[in-house]
Amino acid sequence: MALLSVRNVTRRFGGIVAIDAVSLDVAKGQIVGLIGPNGAGKTTLFNVITRLYRPDSGELEFDGKSLLRTPPHRIVRRGIARTFQNVELFRTMTVLDNVLVGTHTRTRPFRSGAARERALEALDYVGIGAVANRPASGLPFGTLKRVELARALVAEPRLLLLDEPAGGLNHEEVSELGAFIRRLRDDFDLTVLLVEHHMGLVMSTAEHIHVLDFGRKIAEGTPDEVQRNPAVIEAYLGAESNEAA
Repeated sequence: MALLSVRNVTRRFGGIVAIDAVSLDVAKGQIVGLIGPNGAGKTTLFNVITRLYRPDSGELEFDGKSLLRTPPHRIVRRGIARTFQNVELFRTMTVLDNVLVGTHTRTRPFRSGAARERALEALDYVGIGAVANRPASGLPFGTLKRVELARALVAEPRLLLLDEPAGGLNHEEVSELGAFIRRLRDDFDLTVLLVEHHMGLVMSTAEHIHVLDFGRKIAEGTPDEVQRNPAVIEAYLGAESNEAA
């Protein structure tokens, strides 16, 4: 049974269709990739799943229950957390306080000892415990990505949406990220939906991949199946190769 089920979801902005009758399933415990060129609708779909956008049509189910009546501020309590393509943090707050924001759906009061302990453990887990008391502003982009991830983890999600986690990372850091995502899935018993442009990372990490192009799903399958799919090669992988040349 799918933990997340998206059925014929369409989202328009004015007269422009951002995602067009998209359907996909994310099985419990899997790492699933969502790929496609810029403007394909990947982040729009994330925003629909987390209820930041209301779909014009279609159905969303999480663990067999509809998400369409769930307001955005209750999505985390349902068990879904995310990171953002462009880091969304409170820059004047400390790293620790940013992570504590993620505990508010699980622990009250906000600054309880238990919340602080969980936040510090999450920071240590993602490797940045040493900067817990520093302001978020001025930290390297890769570090800010880890702050966002720690904030998502303390919310105790069942489904984690990662929006371009390799953005801003160097080659060595990207090489380590795939193993880290797999360890994250196993250590926290997570299901992961991963949006990423770094094809080496997606193909070596995801167990199943969905491909979007101009808002439509054009393919799905294992990494090997997707890499051999002519529509994917033409729409995305081939375009990337041409740019590299």
